[in-house]
Amino acid sequence: MFNNKLNYKIINLTALMLLLYISFSNIGLWWNVLCNIISVLAPFIIAFAFAYALVPILDFLTSKGIKKGLAATIIIIAIILIIAALLVITLPLVYEQLILFSKSLISAIGDLGEHFNLNLGTFEVRITDYLNTAISDLGNIVSSGTINVVNKSINFITKFIVGFISGIYFLLDMYNIKARFKKLTKSISKRCFEYFKLLDDELGNYIKGLAIFMVIQLIEYSLLFWIAGHPNWLLLGILACITTVIPYFGGLITNIIGIITASVVSTKVLIGTIIICIIFPQLDGYIISPKIYGKTNNINPLVTIIVVSIGGTIAGVLGIVLALPLYILIRATYHYFNKDLKNSMKKIKKNI
Repeated sequence: MFNNKLNYKIINLTALMLLLYISFSNIGLWWNVLCNIISVLAPFIIAFAFAYALVPILDFLTSKGIKKGLAATIIIIAIILIIAALLVITLPLVYEQLILFSKSLISAIGDLGEHFNLNLGTFEVRITDYLNTAISDLGNIVSSGTINVVNKSINFITKFIVGFISGIYFLLDMYNIKARFKKLTKSISKRCFEYFKLLDDELGNYIKGLAIFMVIQLIEYSLLFWIAGHPNWLLLGILACITTVIPYFGGLITNIIGIITASVVSTKVLIGTIIICIIFPQLDGYIISPKIYGKTNNINPLVTIIVVSIGGTIAGVLGIVLALPLYILIRATYHYFNKDLKNSMKKIKKNI
């Protein structure tokens, strides 16, 4: 009987070691398979995320007596109109500002190198190449309404269309998806339902706060840089809006670009830009942001910087964007199960 038991353990251990060996020896293959799966599912995941983010607007419209189907249609039409407006109205202006921005940045880099006796030749060439490529691509959109890049980016266009259509269906069916998930979690246990409800509230609060904050950043910095006389006011406003998804670092990047480009315009514009970059990020960080996100998603600035740095190291730009919401979910999970963890630790100590 002892021998049978021993053989059984050896067989299990051998099988486990064999599986581990096969897994690690073919880790490149598994990684490629995982990347392919993520690539296929990415449009649907992104579509679901956007549909989930739009649910608060859907809730608001339905609370006003608008039927769900009509409310979803209004949201979809509004998104299409906003995208069209950005392309038709702001794109030519952004194109003009991008040309001016390119000249200002290159001139500023040249002046910096001369003033401090620095050899920035290679860096200047790279920046020039990147900006010229961006201007060329954007110029094709503005001048002809078509992009040669479309032929090269057909895969991206296809995924975008698939994602957009999927997002519409997800949005229309979001209430049913939530209802089914609610039923599933309740069937498992009441505690399971409460846990996922907490995650939903935390994530919903973050998304709503982020959306509101992005709009405020767009209006606030576009207006401020316009008042300061900065020639790239719209471009900097859009940058401030987009980089809001990268806490602290995003705003810092926008401010640095704003100061560099203002330095070649005039002393008055430079002083105004510096004042904006010093004062208003403080107002955003200590007054506007806490009021928007509320106490639920208030995170220590140092923790935010650490989390974003870790996310960027692990997964690049995507990791930077997802780092904060993932941290919020992990923090909520820890707080929810904190008592259970403490009780478990007490039991372990007693047993020891």
